[in-house]
Formats: sequence, structure tokens, C-alpha cells
Amino acid sequence: MEYRGLEFEEKIFEFEKRLAELKELASSFNTDLSAEIKAIEKQFLKEKKLFYLSLTPWQRVLISRDSQRPRSSDYINELIKDKVEMFGDRIYGDDPAIIGGIGTFRGYKVVFLGQEKGRDTKDRIAKNFGYMHPEGYRKALRLMKFAEKFGKPVISFVDTPGAAPGVEAELRGQPMAIGENLAIMSALKVPILSIVIGEGGSGGALGVGVSDKILMLENAIYCVCAPETCSQILWRSNDRAPEAAQAFKLTANELKKLGIIDEVIKEPLGGAHRDPKLAIKNVGQSIKRNLDELTSLDINELLERRYQKYREIGALDL
Repeated sequence: MEYRGLEFEEKIFEFEKRLAELKELASSFNTDLSAEIKAIEKQFLKEKKLFYLSLTPWQRVLISRDSQRPRSSDYINELIKDKVEMFGDRIYGDDPAIIGGIGTFRGYKVVFLGQEKGRDTKDRIAKNFGYMHPEGYRKALRLMKFAEKFGKPVISFVDTPGAAPGVEAELRGQPMAIGENLAIMSALKVPILSIVIGEGGSGGALGVGVSDKILMLENAIYCVCAPETCSQILWRSNDRAPEAAQAFKLTANELKKLGIIDEVIKEPLGGAHRDPKLAIKNVGQSIKRNLDELTSLDINELLERRYQKYREIGALDL
């Protein structure tokens, strides 16, 4: 099925379709329109760049949720070699909303974690749409403790609307599971690198996202709750979600200015889903550069930097 993009991208996709038809028409009539087509493509590329540079925060929210964006499993399968996946928390069971294990990343033996939303309806239901249960956070914690024991850096791919909000999750200890992860990650004696590849939602993201460096894709989001949830709380309606998104400062560039994240990773024009291979390549380069830096640090310096990083978030010069 042809990918048609989001509603606000309709004109972009329609023009791309017409341009493809023009090329095909010129070819079928054996007519040389290469100069004209090249000029059109050049102008279109310029307009397209301006369009995507001027996206509103709400439009970036929609792109971050696009079902065609590369998932954690795509990044892990492409970037991590010799993988051995691990399952379960040794208390309750396995949570398919997060995958994790050990492997090799460009010469580094690493522990990897990846929140997984799934793709088609069946897969999304199986993975609870990326909403992790307590056993998922305990599974991640088990792997992080393994990383510390054997001196392996942790690479964590963040992509979740939030932690599972249901009664069952609460009964199984959701607050304690997330809280324990926050405490352990803040003092884990190995480098931790997190990459927000789609949605970074609330404590659901923080439970695997406290790290020495937070990297974020250009069209990803990171916020305390979904804009729709904020709109419901403040205005008892979803209608003002775009306004909430604007106020949240949830985009990568805004969060970089605020000092909450450390690096914005450039996406292919139009989003990571328009060229997944290039998006994964960009992420891999960023991970390698930051791992080289973090692994060169003495562990005491690493922990002090991590401590100072989180102490400074939210500080205001009054």
C-alpha cells in the first residue's frame, strides 16, 4: 500500500506524485525534458526544506508517532551484531514492550535495550503499543545490573507513549519498578547512552532513559505527558492538544536549548521513515562518537558528570 504521509503533508506528497508522472510521461514519449524537470526538482527541494524546517511542535508530534518510522528493533538489528536477546524479570514474566540483551556495537561489547511499539495491529497489541509493565522495567534493570557487573556500556532506545497505566500494572508495582530504575541508573557504574527515536513519554521513558548522554532524533518528542492528556486535564477536551504541544517545549531543538538533551540527530528530509537506512546510519554515527567519549572517562568522573547533569536540569538564574 502506497504511503501517503500525514494530512498536513498532503501537498508535498501530491507534488511528488505529479513529478513522478511527468518523468514517466516524458520517458514514454521519448521527450527530453531533463533540464525542465531538474529545475522543477531544485525548486521543489528548496520549498520542501522550508516546509519541514517550519513544522509546528504538534506536527512533529504527529511525525514522531508515524507508524512507518523505524522501531527500536530496526536500529538494534542493523547496528548491534552478535546479539543474544534475554527475556523475563525472574519475578513475574517477560514484557514484549521492551527488547534487551547483549551484543557488539562497532567494537564495543554492549547491553542494549529498546522499547518496542510494534508495527501492524496484531504486533502492536502483542507489545501493548509500547506501554511497558513493571516486569518490563525489572527486565531492563536486570540487564543494567548485568552490564555493571561485567563492565559493559548500556545503549537504550526510547520510544513509548508512557508506562502502562492499567490496574494490573499498578498491582504488580509499577511506581516501585520505575522508581528503582531511576535510582539504579543514576549511579550505575558504566556509561549509559539513551536515544529518543520516537516518543519519549513521561516516566515510561525515564524508566530506561536516565543516562550520561541523551540523544534525540530531530522529529522525536520528549515530554511529561501526551499533549492530548494535558489538553484533557486543563481544558477537558483533546481539541487544544496542539496548544499544549507548543507550551510543552517537547521538540528536540527546544530541549537542546533548555539543556535537557545533549544532541539532536538529523533525520532525512520529511522524517526517519522517508529514508530508514540513512536515519539508522546517522544514529549509529552519533552513538559511536558519544560512546568513544564516555568510555574514555574514569568511572568517578563519569558518575560526577551524570550527577551534575541532572542537578542542573531545571535550574534557573534568578
